[in-house]
Amino acid sequence: QLQASGGGLVQAGGSLRLSCAASGLSLRDYTTSWFRQAPGKEREFVAATRSSAYPAYADSVKGRYIISRDFAKNTVYLQMDSLKPEDTAVYYCATARVVRSSWPDPQQYLYWGQGTLVTVSS
Repeated sequence: QLQASGGGLVQAGGSLRLSCAASGLSLRDYTTSWFRQAPGKEREFVAATRSSAYPAYADSVKGRYIISRDFAKNTVYLQMDSLKPEDTAVYYCATARVVRSSWPDPQQYLYWGQGTLVTVSS
């Protein structure tokens, strides 16, 4: 199971760090990604990480978000800086064995966290 946390209300330009803690599986063996879904919009890819691979980011968050992992804690993080109102969404973490070309496809992921709400005020 995955447990996402760390969301909240922040002003534009602020920062948040999301956490995705896993139990019952080792994130070391999987690709772990963050997706987000804003009201009325489809779920979209944000970032992904996997052992021995460079992380991947959506163009909209490059240079502002950093995905990282702590395998000792079996947790993946998403550091979000310079937040914008358009970053407002429910953020989900997900994990599976996924080839890199399919990282942005939410249909490829088997395990999902429950989502954590990020609200950025202008």
